Amino acid sequence: MNIEQLNADYGIANKVQFVEGKGGFPIIKVNNEYAQAVISVYAGQVLSFQPVDQAEDIMFFSSKAYHQEGKAMKGGAPICWPWFGPDPEDKGRSSHGFVRNRLCQMREVVSTQDGATKVTLGLTDTAETRAIWDYGFDFAIAITVGKSLTVKLITRNTGDKTFSITQALHTYFKVGNIKQVQVLGLAGNDYIDKVDSGKQKTQSGEVAFDRECDRIYLNVQPELTINDGALERQIKITATNSKTAIVWNPWATISANMADLEDHDYQNFVCVETANAADEVIEVAAGSEYKLTANYAVTKSA
Repeated sequence: MNIEQLNADYGIANKVQFVEGKGGFPIIKVNNEYAQAVISVYAGQVLSFQPVDQAEDIMFFSSKAYHQEGKAMKGGAPICWPWFGPDPEDKGRSSHGFVRNRLCQMREVVSTQDGATKVTLGLTDTAETRAIWDYGFDFAIAITVGKSLTVKLITRNTGDKTFSITQALHTYFKVGNIKQVQVLGLAGNDYIDKVDSGKQKTQSGEVAFDRECDRIYLNVQPELTINDGALERQIKITATNSKTAIVWNPWATISANMADLEDHDYQNFVCVETANAADEVIEVAAGSEYKLTANYAVTKSA
């Protein structure tokens, strides 16, 4: 993609600029009256979001993240689609689908009436995607940068047969110290504990962290909150059309063994993922669409 042409077609003076990022991927820099954000055209992935009244980014992005074709970038808000987790048909396809390691198409950049900035990217089926997942689709990623950040995943079935999807926004939230973090809103929910052989358990109290955590929470409410004691703030996550949430932190051993994480990085992020996963499989009929939305807002701790 030609950066000069992208700026000519989609740039907005003093608000939206395209630059070449690491690995040669086009990067969208948004700077409006409410916030600054960085979005990668590769993977349609938000890499950074920082409201003007916040001293810190709300997102974590690894300094060792890969920036190369075919690799997923660790940090920000990677998109898992058209499946979450391992290949559901056990055909040897990569985990979490194919959006997070493909260049997206630019579709639209506009300023909204209230001064926010809306960026829309997307993918459609090609011979390459058909070889992986044999369906006709149009997949749009609509990102609104305002006082809060909204990411909407819009799946359209452009073929003549129903397909099933699972999906997630695998968002990495920056925290000051994982041992001072709680995820609020999941007390009493059942969850699948992937650290303990997929056993189903019930959450007692709020979610806190003192070891590896990899859980799929079921039948969750629309609003969850990350309470970050070290940074003295709360990040409120509001989901639409999602009843599943994944909470993940790899802890010390896995973090040290991951080539795209620093050994200590686990201390400074938590993933709280808005998803349709586990038994929340979405059927999308021919000619219809499904929208999954997550909104992220940050406030100072009470």
